[in-house]
Amino acid sequence: MASEAAAETAAKPRGGRLCTICNTKRAALKRPKTLEQICKDCFYAVLEDEIHRVIVDNHIFKRGERVAIGASGGKDSTVLAYVMSELNRRHDYGLDLFLLSVDEGITGYRDDSLETVKRNEIQYGIPLKVVSYKDLYGWTMDEIVKLIGLKNNCTFCGVFRRQALDRGASLLKVDKIVTGHNADDIAETVLLNILRGDIARLSRCTSIITGEDGPIPRCKPFKYTYEKEIVMYAYFKRLDYFSTECIYSPNAYRGFAREFIKDLERIRPRAILDIIKSGEDFRIATHTKMPEQGNCERCGYISSQKWCKACVLLDGLNRGLPKQGIGRTRGLDAERNKDSRETNGTQSLQSKQCGSLDF
Repeated sequence: MASEAAAETAAKPRGGRLCTICNTKRAALKRPKTLEQICKDCFYAVLEDEIHRVIVDNHIFKRGERVAIGASGGKDSTVLAYVMSELNRRHDYGLDLFLLSVDEGITGYRDDSLETVKRNEIQYGIPLKVVSYKDLYGWTMDEIVKLIGLKNNCTFCGVFRRQALDRGASLLKVDKIVTGHNADDIAETVLLNILRGDIARLSRCTSIITGEDGPIPRCKPFKYTYEKEIVMYAYFKRLDYFSTECIYSPNAYRGFAREFIKDLERIRPRAILDIIKSGEDFRIATHTKMPEQGNCERCGYISSQKWCKACVLLDGLNRGLPKQGIGRTRGLDAERNKDSRETNGTQSLQSKQCGSLDF
């Protein structure tokens, strides 16, 4: 992977310089964020302390809370599980931690990564809960991609995964969900929301805690942690993680923003933090009309429309109209009338079960 190769390059400072922090050990890497040349031990200490400060300064947790760690088996969630376990023990947060994974049903990708998560469960002593698209919605991503192709498949997966995490967290009866979204991810999201003109999401995408008006709040302890540093931390700590990209994501729209962010970082390493800061400083005019949050009439999930996005997409799949709800919708009833002629010969799809939708 490109991020791993870049991290290995950053981990090889030239010459035999001493660590700029302790001035005793030889520098083992150059921090992508600050360009400091430091030793491994100082790198561990600095990174862990930064994450701890983010948690404490933003009052993310309260003693006694049950917290679900979104675990995919990738570098971000594996480092998150390891660091949360360490900080919880070291600083006595008093949290009950759980690993929560979503099985999207992607053969050759998610089944392999889940094996990594199962090993993490044993390695870190954190209980694991797995929820699947098949059980929740009656569909796997393999089946969805077979029906709609490789275009727009990430729309289905993203919408379903967000809701699946909440449903899994509800089953665990947790108070919060923590995810491994890092500084690069948040900077990408700021750019994407600007390009899309999505004011509602732009106003909240940099928040370290989101969804406080929803079923279960989500927290991002890695908000200011660079992706390269997460890779380097996992590499030096020899953590067990899954490094293969999703087989269905090469054409994802987010990929273009990611490449742009990487180009900016090469020119100016602090560009990532600057973009996040600009997102934090955005102010929406008081006269701007924002979507009003309510609840989906069908499943009860939080939504600004009569039906939540997951129910709209799922309804389209079950009725043989997979493009329903993708892009700018013109209303569910209009979409149904427009595509009613396409339902001939799709009775087998209409009879497919919706899965468990009660929230």
